[in-house]
Amino acid sequence: MRLQVLGTAAGGGVPQWNCACPGCSGARAHPGRRRRHASLAVQLDDGCYVVNATPDIADQIEACAWLRPGPGPRESPLKGVILTDAELDHTIGLLRLREADELEVRCTPVVRQALRPFADILRPYLRLSWADADLIPISAKRPRYAGSPDAPDWVSALRLIGGAVVYAPAMGVWPDELDEAECAIIDGTFWDDEEPRRTGISEKTATQMGHLPIEATMERLSRLPGRRLYTHLNNTNPLVDPAAEQHKVLAELGIEVAADGMVIDL
Repeated sequence: MRLQVLGTAAGGGVPQWNCACPGCSGARAHPGRRRRHASLAVQLDDGCYVVNATPDIADQIEACAWLRPGPGPRESPLKGVILTDAELDHTIGLLRLREADELEVRCTPVVRQALRPFADILRPYLRLSWADADLIPISAKRPRYAGSPDAPDWVSALRLIGGAVVYAPAMGVWPDELDEAECAIIDGTFWDDEEPRRTGISEKTATQMGHLPIEATMERLSRLPGRRLYTHLNNTNPLVDPAAEQHKVLAELGIEVAADGMVIDL
């Protein structure tokens, strides 16, 4: 199985189009700091999938050599999309894939229900099918647009290779299954719990927004075997600046910050 990180940013990307915070301004001044929305390319036994369909999906596919189309004019190795939640930042890219002849979407039933409007829009363009994935419920936080009732599996972590790899870009609780992972790629949206309120982006803490902050998870993450990485960085997170002291803190714990384009060998 092959893995490639297609993006590592939280909603809006880095820089965010309507923001001039230090993280976004730094990314505009230094293009190497830019981050696309968090996503992952995986090659499974039955085909290639993208984990979460972000607004950047077309550029992300182009950036992954083994996802590019060919040799025929409409031949693509991409079989489908695996969704860890129904947030717009992780699903709006489905509409960008309308040029496909057929597409499989793997997700939980509640996410599928929320995406019925997307399915209706796409029906005249392609054959859309739905399937389950090896997902671990980790949060009941539903998207603001969704009118469906509360459910424990609005947000999930994806298990690959029988749990050897766990991908959880948004994480409201720490699942016990994560402790057995040989490669853990988890929620690094905020560095500390007060970051959203301190930076003025929300009146809620990180935890109240459905994201365990890095300060609350890094010690436990450091005790896991194998590779340990943070992804889904918000533009307010000091880690978007490569010179931030927080990088040294994580490095001393043996933890990496995922980078766009990173290939993970298993």
